[in-house]
Amino acid sequence: MLIDFQQHYTPPELLKGEPSKATADLDRDGNPHYLLNPLLADLDVHIRVMDAAGIDAGVLTCGAGFDQPDIAVCRLINDRLREAERAYPGRFIGLAHVPALKATEAAAELKRCAVELGFPGAVIASELQDLPLDAQELRPFWKTCTDLGLYVFIHPLPRVIRWSRMDADDLGRMLGWEFSLMTTAVRLINSGLLDELPTLTIQFSHFAGGIGRYLGRIRGFQARDQWGTADLARHGRRPRQPFDHYLDHRLYYDIAGWAGPEHAAELGGHWVRFGLQELARSQLFFATDYQQAVREPGEVAAYVAAVRALGDVGHAIASGANAEKLIPDLKRRLAARSPAVKIPA
Repeated sequence: MLIDFQQHYTPPELLKGEPSKATADLDRDGNPHYLLNPLLADLDVHIRVMDAAGIDAGVLTCGAGFDQPDIAVCRLINDRLREAERAYPGRFIGLAHVPALKATEAAAELKRCAVELGFPGAVIASELQDLPLDAQELRPFWKTCTDLGLYVFIHPLPRVIRWSRMDADDLGRMLGWEFSLMTTAVRLINSGLLDELPTLTIQFSHFAGGIGRYLGRIRGFQARDQWGTADLARHGRRPRQPFDHYLDHRLYYDIAGWAGPEHAAELGGHWVRFGLQELARSQLFFATDYQQAVREPGEVAAYVAAVRALGDVGHAIASGANAEKLIPDLKRRLAARSPAVKIPA
């Protein structure tokens, strides 16, 4: 079974931009931060793309809800995702969108999504309203997700990092998003959140921004005494276990993050090949980032083929061997497609 753990969907009533072409949405500083694409609202095309690539089901999230403070908008998104699940049985899986900084509203909507709608997880941005995800204001959100058994998918922040050098060349999306993911992973580990909530499950997008390529530097600076930070409250934080324990056993990652859509096999295969060398295969999940990274059926199919061509480890990821770690009832969900369809292990 092949599960795409990162597909984007926007309900038609929330989709901005021109209806006939893809345009870049701009953040408050005038920087491009999200691709507004008519395909975002077209679930029939989602299905055609998945069928062409051999993808059994896609996990849907909505960019308008990654950092959404309005509970009414979040509820609308969640209801539309449940409608998508019902309209295309066994093909889509929705995640909960909530105003995560509003503890009472978030807890109620998370419970509704888990119990009434049957969602297996929730999604938030790598920064929320200029706060890091290890902020104390978010502890109730993390605790509620843990108590409800919801995994949390972390997507790059829906704006560009407010560093003035990011104001040209589309650097915010190109590099800023990945920097935000890496920063978030390091902060969550060192904050002690994973120690406080030992059953909390987190999935990072994009190999956590390609964090594996910086591990030599990250590990080095974890030696607080050597770098003079051991007595500094904000800079001397350390988790209970060695840093790599959390990377290899507590965090999960999807393999999206390369940017296409041209040369999908070459670019996607190159990106994933390096990621497989840097993080434990047991923690990796297949994802396309459709319609942001790839949009055409042939491109998605070429990407799937490139992942499978990477050998045993690529085949293990593309076969969905890890998928049930995040969605334990996955086979039951997929079986809804047809009683006659046999879902491979």
